Amino acid sequence: MQKQNHDGISHDYDHSTPHSHDHNHPNAKAVSNRLARAIGHLESVKRMVDNGEDCTQVLIQLAAVRSAINNAGKVLLSDHINHCMVDAVENKDYQKIQELNEAIQIFIK
Repeated sequence: MQKQNHDGISHDYDHSTPHSHDHNHPNAKAVSNRLARAIGHLESVKRMVDNGEDCTQVLIQLAAVRSAINNAGKVLLSDHINHCMVDAVENKDYQKIQELNEAIQIFIK
């Protein structure tokens, strides 16, 4: 089933369907904490722009925010592979493997 998220990006994963395994991953809190720090960092970069600070410094800080978000994604991806994908392989759920491949393609764009 094709869905659209709040950004208008279409994807085939239906979050409303029940899952066959637990989605409480060991690093979920770490991912959440990383994202919270990235949000705070991004808010400070916005203030830099609003205050007319040096563009080169803003670009450097934006790169740091992007890196923080990418690193949170890497932790989430690792958890997903180690839990959801192990479950999918054990249950021969090839659709989940395809969904992961599609998500990786979107993530690395």
